[in-house]
Amino acid sequence: MLNLRFIQENPELVIEKLKKKNFDASTIVEQISNLYKQKNEIQVKADQFKSEMNSLSKEIGQLFREGKQEEANQAKSKTSDLKDSIKQLDEQFAKIDEQVFELQVQLPNLPADIVPAGKTPEDNEVVKTSGENPDLGSDKLPHWELAEKYDLIDFELGVKLTGAGFPVYKGKGSRFQRALINFFLDEARDAGYLEIQPPLVVNEDSGFGTGQLPDKEGQMYHITEDNLYLIPTAEVPVTNLYRDVIVDAKELPIKNTAYSACFRREAGSYGKDVRGLNRLHQFDKIEVVQVAHPDKSYEILDQMVAHVEGLVQKLGLPYRILRLCGGDMSFTSALTYDFEVFSAAQEKWLEVSSVSNFESFQANRLKLRYREEGQKKPQIAHTLNGSALALPRIVAALLENNQTAEGIKVPEVLVPYCGFDLIN
Repeated sequence: MLNLRFIQENPELVIEKLKKKNFDASTIVEQISNLYKQKNEIQVKADQFKSEMNSLSKEIGQLFREGKQEEANQAKSKTSDLKDSIKQLDEQFAKIDEQVFELQVQLPNLPADIVPAGKTPEDNEVVKTSGENPDLGSDKLPHWELAEKYDLIDFELGVKLTGAGFPVYKGKGSRFQRALINFFLDEARDAGYLEIQPPLVVNEDSGFGTGQLPDKEGQMYHITEDNLYLIPTAEVPVTNLYRDVIVDAKELPIKNTAYSACFRREAGSYGKDVRGLNRLHQFDKIEVVQVAHPDKSYEILDQMVAHVEGLVQKLGLPYRILRLCGGDMSFTSALTYDFEVFSAAQEKWLEVSSVSNFESFQANRLKLRYREEGQKKPQIAHTLNGSALALPRIVAALLENNQTAEGIKVPEVLVPYCGFDLIN
C-alpha cells in the first residue's frame, strides 16, 4: 500500500510511475487530494469549535462564581451544542478516512526505475540465458505422455477425484516430487533460511496484508462459511508472521522458507498451454521470504535471484532470467525477475519462479516495522519473496529434457533424495 503522505506530496510522480504498469491513477489520486482538502476544512472547523468550547468552559465557572446563573446556563447550553457539532464533524472525519483508505488500496505499487516499459510478456527483458537446449530428435514425448508411459502422474484420476488441474502423483512420480521438495528445502536451509510449516488457509487480514485481497482477478479459493482463503502461495502466511510486529533492526534480514501446496483458480486459462503440468489449480512450491532493511533490499533481491539460479543450474536445466515489464508485473511488486526453463519436447520456455522486491508496499499494509537502536520511532521495513522453486513445470522440463531410450535420467543432485537414478 502506497504511503498516503507520499501520494499527497507527489501526486504527479505517482500518476506518471503507474503509467508504466498501464494503470491510470489520475482519478484516484485526484479523489484522495479532494477528500484531504475536505478533511482539512473539517479539522479547521473542529479546532475552532473546540477552542470556543474551552473558552466557554472557563467562562461558565467564572459566571457561576459571580452568581450569574442564567448566563452560565446559557453558556452551558451553547457548550452542549458545540459538543454535538464536534461529534458530527468527527463522524465526517472518520467517513473521509474510510473513503481515502478504500481509494488508497486500489493503487498498485510503484515500479522501480529499471522496470522496462511494456504491456505484455513479450515486452519482458531477457537479462540472461544459460545452457544448451537439448535436441531430442523426432521421438521425443511431452511430459504428459511420459507420465502415462512410466505411470508417474494420473491426470484423469485427478479429474475423477476433484476436477481438471488436480493431478494424482504415483509411485516414482510421488518420490520424484518429494525428492525435489526436500532438495529445495535443504538448499534454502543451507542458504540461511529458517524453515516454516504454515497453515494452508488464511484469514482475510492475511490476504489483505500481502496484497492478494481485495482479489481483483478472482484467483483465490474462498471458504465462504468461515471467510477463509486457500493460500495461493506460502508467501501469504509466512510474510504475515510479521504482521503488526516491530522488529529490532539488528535482526534484519529475517529469512524464512516454506514448503506448501498452493491453490489457484486460474480463471480464464484454457487451451494447449494448460496441458499436463503447465497450469494447475493445486501444486507444490517452496517459497523463500525475506524481511529487509530498506537500504539493503535490492542487494538482497540480487542474492535471492542468485539462489534460484543456483537451483536451476544444479538441476542441469537450460534457463533464462527475465526482468518483467510494467504491464506484466503483479499489483504488489516494485521489481520482479522471472526464471524460465526450456521444455525440450514442447519446445518452449516455462516459467518456474518469480523473485520480487515489494519495497514497503506489503509492509505498509502489514504494519511491519523495524526500530534502529536509539530511535524511538519505528520505520517501515521492506519485504521480498521468491519461488525456490515451483514444482510442476520443473518436473515437466526434467521429464522431457532427460528422456532417453532406456528411461528418464534423474539429475545427479536428486539421486540421494530419490533412491534411484533412472525412471523406467
